[in-house]
Amino acid sequence: MQFPAGSVVALSSAAATMFSMGMLFLGYWGLHEPSPWRFGERVVVVVALAGFACLASVPFLATSPMTTPEDESRMRLARRIFLCGACAVWCAIVLSLVV
Repeated sequence: MQFPAGSVVALSSAAATMFSMGMLFLGYWGLHEPSPWRFGERVVVVVALAGFACLASVPFLATSPMTTPEDESRMRLARRIFLCGACAVWCAIVLSLVV
């Protein structure tokens, strides 16, 4: 089954939106404060950066060439990577409330 028309664009724009929301969170949270970071703050940043790495790879995976027109493996992988990236960014936000 061929994936719906426009799903590549929608997935790529959703990844870009989540990426910008995460960057906004890090800027608001105080990533640039001069005080030394504690362990919990480093964990938050590492989780957020892992999410950013996932979200940044989504457009590459979604637009990479398919071997056959019916091959949806790259699109499925892009959707899963998007889900992992979005969950990591939200986990970083929740962790920042705890730290």
